[in-house]
Amino acid sequence: MLEDSLLPADDPLRLVLHNEVHARPPARIRLPAAIIYVAVLNDGVSRAEEHAHLQRLPGQQALAPEALNGNFLRLRSEGFSLKWERHSEFTRYSVVQALPPELEAGPAALDALALRVPPEWLGRIPGRTFVAIKMVLLERSLTFAPSALAEARGWFGEHAVVASTMGGGHSIVVTDFRLRASGFEHLVVFSEPGTPDTRVGRISQRLLELETYRLMALRGLPVAKALAPTLAQVEADLAGVTARLEQRDASEAALLDDLIATAARIEHATAAHGYRFAATQAYHAIVENRIAELHEGKVAGVQTLGEFMQRRLSPAIATVTATAQRLAALSQRIERTSALLRTRVDIATESQNQQLLTQIGDGQRTQLRMQATVEGLSLAAITYYVVSLLAYGFKALKHEDLLPVSPELAVGAAIPLVLAAVWWTTRRIHRKFFGH
Repeated sequence: MLEDSLLPADDPLRLVLHNEVHARPPARIRLPAAIIYVAVLNDGVSRAEEHAHLQRLPGQQALAPEALNGNFLRLRSEGFSLKWERHSEFTRYSVVQALPPELEAGPAALDALALRVPPEWLGRIPGRTFVAIKMVLLERSLTFAPSALAEARGWFGEHAVVASTMGGGHSIVVTDFRLRASGFEHLVVFSEPGTPDTRVGRISQRLLELETYRLMALRGLPVAKALAPTLAQVEADLAGVTARLEQRDASEAALLDDLIATAARIEHATAAHGYRFAATQAYHAIVENRIAELHEGKVAGVQTLGEFMQRRLSPAIATVTATAQRLAALSQRIERTSALLRTRVDIATESQNQQLLTQIGDGQRTQLRMQATVEGLSLAAITYYVVSLLAYGFKALKHEDLLPVSPELAVGAAIPLVLAAVWWTTRRIHRKFFGH
């Protein structure tokens, strides 16, 4: 935060985001120079391990762990400087040293280059190497680019090379993109005499990043190739499930089990490789950006770096892109098939519900008929019992000469009245409980 600021309080991320543009400044490199560059995958490698390794450099025993908090560090030692950069997937180590004047051009010249950094230190860098480059940067007049190219060819022997002029012709880069027995690639850069040290630093940084991100982008290609048989099998399985959806006798439970198994394979592949495919696209975009920043020019008789990348890298990126799209398309097809199966299950469920309602309705009608029958029998039974009680009463009255007619006649006359009374009472009960 600025002192005596008249502004509101800073957002916690303001300073970090503001300084991000200065996080990895290019080095100032004085010609002639050599760069030994190693990039390692840092999966499973802690920052503490990298700090301990940097402390093994001559004169760096007092290096504080906090110095690595910014993911960028430049160290200077006698005869060389080292730049350490930690990224999300890899860590880069760039050693810059003066080029010995006695070094002569030749295929084995860079392999024989005496390292200022201890060789055993280089071999113990924590991580797995995926880029290793030796680059020489020399002062040469580039008035006639073909002559500079002819001299640069001497560093590569009989191998075919690619070359580009850079920045409108102030520099030329030559390489063959081949791994030597030492494990290094070789790059040769010629720059006009008087080229500023900062420009040389930017040139070297762009070239090293170009090769780093090219190989990082290609890490998605083996994954895409390995995934192709699985995707083909899933496509066949999904086609089979879709075809069985047309068959009415196919079991919904079996279809659902097969569809779940197919969807699980696709989701597993997406979870396992989705990041790799997305990273490939991001790294490829950086490669294209770095090529554009070189402002390449053509050197007669050879491919430029951009042409080489376009011819060799683009098919690989297209394969990865197609695989990622294929994976996404399969996921969408599974979703549509799942919707169809869900519709089929819903229709089957509705049909079953309709049948169940029909059965319930039939049962209710049967129950009502039985209830009506029972009620009819109940009316007769109640009437019978009431009339029987009245018969006892009539007989008693007759015995006392209080009934002028015979008990049997009185009972017969009472039956219709009792039946009507029982029926009327039953209807009242119905109205009270059922409203009709």
